[in-house]
Amino acid sequence: MHLSETQSRAHISRSSIQRLYIAMRHLFIRGYYKPLGMSGEAMINAMLELKPEIYGSVADPERVELNGLLYIFQRLPQGIEECRHIKLISREGLESSNFKPIVPSKRRRNCYRIDKEQMHIEMTRGRSDIYDILTHLTFMYIEAEKIRGNSTDSKRRKRREWDLLSEIIEKQKKGEEIDEAVAYTYLGTLLGRTYEETARACKQFEEADKVNNLFHIVYWLGKLSTEEFEYDQLLEHDRPGISPDREISFSSSLRAKLGHHEYGEMWANNIKQHLDEQGLLERPIHIISANMHSILNSLFAKAALKNKLTFTNLEDLAGQLSQDKNASLRKEISKYANKNGMWELSDSSGTNISVQVFDCAQIDPSTLPKEIQWDQAKDVAEVPVIVVMDYAFGEQAYETMDELLKPYEKGDTKQKLNIVSINIMGKAGILSGTKGDIMIPNAHVFEGSADNYPFENELTAAQFEGCGLGVFENGPMITVLGTSLQNKDILQYFLKSSWQAIGLEMEGAHYQKAIQAASKIRTSVSRDVKLRYAYYASDNPLETGSTLASGSLGLDGVKPTYLISVEILKGVFGIIK
Repeated sequence: MHLSETQSRAHISRSSIQRLYIAMRHLFIRGYYKPLGMSGEAMINAMLELKPEIYGSVADPERVELNGLLYIFQRLPQGIEECRHIKLISREGLESSNFKPIVPSKRRRNCYRIDKEQMHIEMTRGRSDIYDILTHLTFMYIEAEKIRGNSTDSKRRKRREWDLLSEIIEKQKKGEEIDEAVAYTYLGTLLGRTYEETARACKQFEEADKVNNLFHIVYWLGKLSTEEFEYDQLLEHDRPGISPDREISFSSSLRAKLGHHEYGEMWANNIKQHLDEQGLLERPIHIISANMHSILNSLFAKAALKNKLTFTNLEDLAGQLSQDKNASLRKEISKYANKNGMWELSDSSGTNISVQVFDCAQIDPSTLPKEIQWDQAKDVAEVPVIVVMDYAFGEQAYETMDELLKPYEKGDTKQKLNIVSINIMGKAGILSGTKGDIMIPNAHVFEGSADNYPFENELTAAQFEGCGLGVFENGPMITVLGTSLQNKDILQYFLKSSWQAIGLEMEGAHYQKAIQAASKIRTSVSRDVKLRYAYYASDNPLETGSTLASGSLGLDGVKPTYLISVEILKGVFGIIK
């Protein structure tokens, strides 16, 4: 395919994305919409035109996309397929009610089942969170319509398979056994899938945490879609009772609070207050955005476990700690760390971003793995303090980093933090390599805008030489509006055009926007603050079967995670390779 043709198709796809986001913003301001109404159908049509890679066969009129369904239901509250009314809210006091929060396995957000037909979902992570969930819901309703279509014949009579699925659901409700082989056959017809594909998907759903089984999901998606369709087919004067139409709404509080940094400000103030109480505010501070285990294990696992595990290096140690059988050892490490210079700050702000603070003055360098042993500074005032923040989500990265880099306000005084380095270790989609490879960017480009943020990266590919993984540098990362909406046309354009992008993610440009504002405009952070960005590939959206919907990295993610962690810590401790 010629580049000009790739560009043309990419422009069409980008136009579809823009229409989706314009529709989402309009509906958010309006306050509600019906997924199968005119506004909802505009979003559906844009998604069908776009055909995102993560949603696979979404544009196929009969075949239900199974990997995509599993992907979204791991990120949506359990039982949402049963609800006609979904309301997106801010933090509005439900956490203090007698409603039990439902937390999806792959997205940390509190959700509340109000009654059998209504689900409330807390949105405290900004616009990206709202766009993300609306994208998933749009896909869910597309697949629901396919199920409804597959459940009837050409004369709109219910197929025998639908009635038999209803019987299977009743048996499961009563705890009775079902003949799985027969059940998979019935379900396959309704999904437009083969027996083998159906059986494999059913097992994947059963193994997934906090997700209902596929029989249950298909039944309820088809049931609500059918009831709405049949009601709308009646003449207006023949429509009885309350409409069964599905609806998505947004609370007035959510619409009022969006963009005001309310949650990010509370989160950042909690961190600064802790640093102040521990006498750490004036020490050199290094911020690391990463997971909650790699820095912890790097600093404390060797000392905490002593001879309980035999390992040759940090990567080997991390691989062993990742195994389920060693869960008790992970608890021992945390317990030891909490007594030797680490604090875990519980999040009460609603950001859902956990934080660890490490006072390195309390760590004996001789107890560390050889890779990160450093010469202890004679003056405690020069010893690093590390603040590790869990991954932000999309635009939330700007809110949290922007607030964290502001001076600490205590009464009438303002005190700047001595931020020495900001280190971002992220997961990203790679465009040239494969899962597990490493990307070292030199810029971030924000999709759909003219915003671009070049920077000097303290990390280089040479630091990872001989690691056995692909390492890609000297190119930008594309910060996308949402990973769920990328397709091959757009990605090929970013890869092969003059952008020569090496990967895509959702937070980099937002972090850089906050960092540059703090260092070059507000001057609350030194212009010489050191930046280290490194990403490991969680997926390759250009390879069939390697998108995010194909599953997580698992143990394959251990090696790049700890390679990057070691290089970040070397930079923090001033260790010259």
